[in-house]
Amino acid sequence: MISMSNFWETKTLAQMNAEEWESLCDGCGLCCLLKIEDESSAQVYNTTVACRQLDIESCRCRDYKHRLSSVPMCTKLTLKNIAQLHWLPESCAYKRLYEMRSLPWWHPLLTNDKNSAHQAGVSAKWFALSEEYIHPDQLSDFVIFSDEK
Repeated sequence: MISMSNFWETKTLAQMNAEEWESLCDGCGLCCLLKIEDESSAQVYNTTVACRQLDIESCRCRDYKHRLSSVPMCTKLTLKNIAQLHWLPESCAYKRLYEMRSLPWWHPLLTNDKNSAHQAGVSAKWFALSEEYIHPDQLSDFVIFSDEK
């Protein structure tokens, strides 16, 4: 069980145990959106299309334990690769803590409510479509453009 202390304020990502690391996930589902890479610029774009393993209502993986073997494009977030994953949303706790920023006000660790990302309107629950309903040739029609770098 996770301690009631704000471990994320006193520990670095490297110092966290597995349970603490996993608890940083806010359940937004944004990292489970399919991505398209522009081969000429190496820019990675999110789409509104979610991995078929994402339960869009809860924004949780249907098979989290086996996700890396059942979904070839799934990426395990680690301390070693977090700096290269530029496509992570700005709200991502892993990214924010890596960049020495605080958790967003609505993060479940602060609110004690696992649905707070949904309630704050920052989850994929409100717009994502499962990839099982989209033909792969149509994926570029679902790109999310933003001014973020």
